[in-house]
Amino acid sequence: MIERTVTIGQPDPARSLASPGCPASVGYDGGQDDATGRLAGELVRFARLGARAKGMLNVGDLGAEFSALMLLFPLRHLGPMRVTDLAEVKHADPSTVSRQAAQLVKAGLARREADPVDGRASRLAVTEAGMAACRRLAEARHALLSHVLSDWPPERVDTFAGLFAEFNSSVEERLGGDSAATPREIA
Repeated sequence: MIERTVTIGQPDPARSLASPGCPASVGYDGGQDDATGRLAGELVRFARLGARAKGMLNVGDLGAEFSALMLLFPLRHLGPMRVTDLAEVKHADPSTVSRQAAQLVKAGLARREADPVDGRASRLAVTEAGMAACRRLAEARHALLSHVLSDWPPERVDTFAGLFAEFNSSVEERLGGDSAATPREIA
């Protein structure tokens, strides 16, 4: 095991992607030592860790890929919808969402039903098994975060949650999203 000492609040040179012949600006911090540069680096790190953390969610086999399971949340919050509308909500390609929706239907987590506005079209709706899967995913996410934050004082967790919510709202506003109309769990 390799041990290294890192000063809190300072960029970790071991995390840099820079190598001989590779500019430092390719590293996590984008070559910026200011707070915004450090935040940019931490967001990249968070995204990388998030991809690994989803494998740590102890939910068992729910019968579909993780990306397909994430479609259950907007269906639960917004109700049945066409695949094209679901793709728009998720900001994803309709053909990808269609493939993922097929996984959910095959796993019994969602069902197709006639669209009451246009009987020729179908909508995707969450089944009871899909609702149970949503609960299992939410519980697993909560357990993982509780474990990760177990050494933090409650007031620090509360402060972090508030700042992170404010940050996400600022990003949504900048991207033209309506955070007030979008339940947090559908993303």
